[in-house]
Amino acid sequence: MPETLTVAIVGCGIGRAHITEGYLADPERYRVIAVCDLDRARLDAFAEEFGIPRKTTTFDDLLAMDDVDIIDICTPPSVHYAQILAALAAGKHVICEKPLVGSLKEVDEVIAAERNAKGKLMPIFQYRYGDGVQKAKKIIESGVAGMPYVGTAETFWQRLPEYYAVPWRGKWATELGGVLMTHAIHIHDMLMWLMGRPAGLFGRVATRVHAIEVEDCVSASLELESGALASMTATLGSREELSRLHLAFENVTFESSHFPYALGNDPWRIVPRNDKVKAEIDALLADWTPVPPRFAGQMRDFHRALTQGTPLPVTTADARGALELVAAFYHSARTRQDVRFPIGPGHPLYEGWIPAPPQPRSA
Repeated sequence: MPETLTVAIVGCGIGRAHITEGYLADPERYRVIAVCDLDRARLDAFAEEFGIPRKTTTFDDLLAMDDVDIIDICTPPSVHYAQILAALAAGKHVICEKPLVGSLKEVDEVIAAERNAKGKLMPIFQYRYGDGVQKAKKIIESGVAGMPYVGTAETFWQRLPEYYAVPWRGKWATELGGVLMTHAIHIHDMLMWLMGRPAGLFGRVATRVHAIEVEDCVSASLELESGALASMTATLGSREELSRLHLAFENVTFESSHFPYALGNDPWRIVPRNDKVKAEIDALLADWTPVPPRFAGQMRDFHRALTQGTPLPVTTADARGALELVAAFYHSARTRQDVRFPIGPGHPLYEGWIPAPPQPRSA
């Protein structure tokens, strides 16, 4: 029987999906013993529903619990940075929802803190999990797919006005960005995970769907280090919701399922160049073991990393790559210029991309 790790969840919003998909489905590996939320009524209902013995409205209470192995951060983006650093300093392992933090400077500071910490930090990118995307990853890593040529990443989602009735959404100070940070960040991470790191980006952002501060429509042309090209488009105003990756490699073309919130799941279309490539793929996948989707798969692999010493399924370096792409998008849109990677301390948006508030006109 695997070692059971104890978890404290902070934030009862997306925290619900973490517990229903990731922890309750795997009771031999995880036991949730504490929960924290500022909304007392929501906290009480959450703790009662899932039989969680401890509840608090104070984050520091979780840090003081010696029998908590993992702090799972499911709070609004603007507070992630401080909570991650505090949890690592308390000797805890940390899981944190996307976006990990709000700037490249902050993520570099988190990476440095993790390097000296007792605990490990895993950012959440649950869309990497499911049979479809995992099969594609295996085929690509085996070399069967060959050279990457081009790809497209589409996030056509719908968010209605009531979505933005939640006070922290749609605002620079609390959400730290719009569709780039909160929604399309998933598929953009998948694109890089499957096709490789970016070398250059030319992008545009716009606010066209809602009366909010942040962007809700984006599009960009991406050059990858391999020389492959990709396009990325996202909106929160689509009347038909879908997520789609379409990737053309030398020997295989991959097209994801179109399920907007289960993008990694089968069925994926895997189209080989010829019968020889098909036979190689069939042999590669002949003994395929199903991969749990979304949080179930990522939490399973996190447990393996902590107890068996396997690599972390998602790293802070992965989170940095996602934020680097966001910084490049904003900088390109504001300057109307191509942005080159990597982005380091000398870049204008290294310390953040939140625009300065407009200055009042002098009389």
